[in-house]
Amino acid sequence: MDRQFYRSILLLVNQKDSYEMLQSYVDKRIEISRIQLETCMDEHKIRMLQGQIAELKRFRTLRDEVVKGAE
Repeated sequence: MDRQFYRSILLLVNQKDSYEMLQSYVDKRIEISRIQLETCMDEHKIRMLQGQIAELKRFRTLRDEVVKGAE
């Protein structure tokens, strides 16, 4: 992603209320995915859920990534 893109989403990560709501949503989605992972028996679906959780965890560091990319 380029600097212009990061600058365009700075507003999202710099608004405290919005960013906290996003983080709350991410935490809930991770919780749901972990519950599914615990009960899943299909190897393909297990890998999919693991990838889904890993990608959701990236949202936890979104602000740092955007600020660094916008510099």
